[in-house]
Amino acid sequence: MADITLSVGVRQSLAAIKSTTASQQQQQLKLATGKRVNSALDNPVNFFTSSSLSNRARDLSSLLDSIGQGVKVIEAADKGIKALTKLVESAQASARQALQSTSTTPKVTGTNTTALTGSTVLSTAGAGGFAVGDTITVNGTAAFTFAAGDDVDDVISAINSNATLNPSSGPQKIQASLNGQGQLVVESLDGSSLAVSGSAAAKVGTLFGGATLTASAATNSTRKDLAKQFDALRSQIDQLASDSGYNGVNLLDNGSLKVQFNEANTASITISGVKFNATGLGIAASTNNFQSDKDINDAIGNLTNGLTKLRNQASTFGSNLSVVQTRQDFTNSMIETLETGSDLLVLADQNEEAAKLVTLNTRQQLASTALSLATQAEQSVLRLF
Repeated sequence: MADITLSVGVRQSLAAIKSTTASQQQQQLKLATGKRVNSALDNPVNFFTSSSLSNRARDLSSLLDSIGQGVKVIEAADKGIKALTKLVESAQASARQALQSTSTTPKVTGTNTTALTGSTVLSTAGAGGFAVGDTITVNGTAAFTFAAGDDVDDVISAINSNATLNPSSGPQKIQASLNGQGQLVVESLDGSSLAVSGSAAAKVGTLFGGATLTASAATNSTRKDLAKQFDALRSQIDQLASDSGYNGVNLLDNGSLKVQFNEANTASITISGVKFNATGLGIAASTNNFQSDKDINDAIGNLTNGLTKLRNQASTFGSNLSVVQTRQDFTNSMIETLETGSDLLVLADQNEEAAKLVTLNTRQQLASTALSLATQAEQSVLRLF
């Protein structure tokens, strides 16, 4: 074949056909892929720039999944707070209902008509005229021994802090206080019987209105039932808090969440969880079966503080959720921008590329015709035979 010589016209026509065929293949690839830059050979700058943009878009897309899961963790905690708020409000209703029922706790109340104050000295006649060494006994326990200068506040403090009457391991059982009329009151908070006496009967009688005062045990069943209801709601608070997690993360059970916002791990948010069971909210179990107004008021105070914690934390989680959702929207927009920028560098104009292919097809046909014309001169030699 190397000995066969082609004319210049034939050789040029063949070269044109080969070139057109190669161009046709390139145009067909562009139409098939939709890209005008398919490799670094087509346009190195556009190809590598587009690849870099596409890679970053893919990295952000993978982060977007974790951001979405972070949103769900915060939403689960927010729903938990809303449910906890309802339970705390129900417990408040139970406590207030108990408060509406009249207390029947045994009390010993002074009958003095001249009001005492906390600073009234017990050695004065109006407060009993106590002498050094005189004692006041509550339920068989010597709760107070008079020393020079002791006043009513000293009596109240001695009774309330007595370890026998009020063991540190449990709720307060005996409470001494001054009522609104300036009379000394000793109350059995758990409803058990009460007896107050002293070493000097007349002096105790002056202070309390009698030498030996007793009050029989009494239990308010309505308050007792409402205390059980309160404790049941408190248990539900514990259970609900432990069930407020998502995908193994519970922000209401001291869990924490870290959400990454960029592919370089240089932007993130860390959300610290809280312990929002009953103990964490500061909601103690009912004491003394809610027999005394004091215990109920203490419970209502705890519930109010618990609600404040829930509302403040809801605001904090709401702010965190807003940040994460904003970054989620931003990441979506950034991915779209990166992909659009990448496409602008490599995507083909389908109409233009199709027109080029049609032109190449026409040129190929013309080249084939030119080849045919170039070979006609050689074919004329056959007529000589």
